[in-house]
Amino acid sequence: MAAELMPGATAERLDGLTSWHADWTGLRVAVLGLGVTGFAVADTLTELGAEVLVLAPARDDDRARILEVIGARLVTDPLETVPGELAEFAPELLVASPGFHPDHPVLEWAGAEGVPVWGDIELAWRVRDKVETAEWILVTGTNGKTTTTQLAATFLAANGLRAAPCGNIGVPVLDAVRDPQGFDVLVVELSSYQLHHVPAAGPGALHPLASVCLNLADDHLDWHGSFAGYRDAKAKVYANTRLACVYNRADEATRLMVEEAEVEEGARAIGFGLDVPGPSDFGVVEGILCDRAFLDDRHRTALEIITVAELEPRGLDAPHIVQNILAAAALARAAGVPVGIIHDALGEFRLDAHRIETVAIAGGVRWIDDSKATNPHAAQASLKAFGRVVWIVGGLLKGVDADSLVAAHVGRLRAAIVIGTARDELVAAFRRHAPELPLFEVLAPDTENVMPEAVALAASVAEQGDTVLLAPAAASMDQFTDYADRGRRFHEAVRAMLGGEADADGTAADPRADQD
Repeated sequence: MAAELMPGATAERLDGLTSWHADWTGLRVAVLGLGVTGFAVADTLTELGAEVLVLAPARDDDRARILEVIGARLVTDPLETVPGELAEFAPELLVASPGFHPDHPVLEWAGAEGVPVWGDIELAWRVRDKVETAEWILVTGTNGKTTTTQLAATFLAANGLRAAPCGNIGVPVLDAVRDPQGFDVLVVELSSYQLHHVPAAGPGALHPLASVCLNLADDHLDWHGSFAGYRDAKAKVYANTRLACVYNRADEATRLMVEEAEVEEGARAIGFGLDVPGPSDFGVVEGILCDRAFLDDRHRTALEIITVAELEPRGLDAPHIVQNILAAAALARAAGVPVGIIHDALGEFRLDAHRIETVAIAGGVRWIDDSKATNPHAAQASLKAFGRVVWIVGGLLKGVDADSLVAAHVGRLRAAIVIGTARDELVAAFRRHAPELPLFEVLAPDTENVMPEAVALAASVAEQGDTVLLAPAAASMDQFTDYADRGRRFHEAVRAMLGGEADADGTAADPRADQD
């Protein structure tokens, strides 16, 4: 017989669960999903003494075995309808992994039954005092989140702080919160999916030291249902910020988010951009990255961080990477990191694989892997960083119209090579805006042959001084495991095609895997 729900008592109890040391014993919690995030949620809750039921559309045998050991129950079900085991369990709380759409049957059931829904971020915030209560710095945006998160954590660590990049970057925040060594600062990368479930007020609301939305462009509209829904989720990053709301001066949407945000008294708006900074801003003056925000005489002077010329040999001089550096520097300065520490830390910093990564230079042609450019906004930033381009583009467009991207950049293209199982929309856009442009479709049905064919076509048209750019403007899962798999296969195809002809300084390094 199903346990009887007591909404009033449950709400009162949940409101009081704002510490690891609160009484979580016996709380009935359903966990939706058994990926990296879902497993961290289930593991945390069982450690707290809650009664846990995990719902997963597919079985992961390794995680299933561990769930059995720690005392959580697992229901493997397609989840196209609400499993009977969930209704019988009568959860007092449901914690959803970020990949499940808001209209998922289980989430709709929870709403109809009055069962509160949290995300892993709210749970992590509530139990953040297990070891030490670290400061939180939040990073979101359509593009540049991971690089900015890694940069900010690097700057903080260089200043002697125990800093951890976590969240959407691949390390669940719950794992960082429970790390026995403890941290001074968590730099939390947040996707729009995660922010969707974060409350703006109440016991589970975040109160970060500093926060940033790097930019906003069409993405994940199939998940949020509209651009307004996507924008509203991103805007939550600024709620209750205590010291610095960092925004992009070139992106009006981020400024409006800051203006509309309910922040704590004394929080400042800190702009960043590639132009000359005003007081309380970060920017670039005659090739020098500057801080005009965190100094006493900011109306007349600025602090020099580093020059663009110094960044160039390290592959950090592309305009959108410079923006990421400025944003991360603003976050770090809010936490008290001196500009000299930031300058020196940049000397050691390297971008992750598949982010504007030079694979090879041969015959005057540069081969660039930016497989991480999984949406039009990211691809646009990548295209702007180069002159004449042979563009490899295509994949899952996630409900986004790529027409304007094609129209904006046909003038810099030598040719376009379209990959992906659904190529019609891109092909039509190229024919509409650049009917004379050499246009090739990769028709290979097998994943193994996609990149070899694309690379061969690119080599046939690229000329000295050109850049062959893999910047797909789309997700990868139609033909590849993830964007890292797509990038790795591009590396392999380029190297196989060149047969050792690449210049010594043009080969790629450390092709580390990552997740879409």
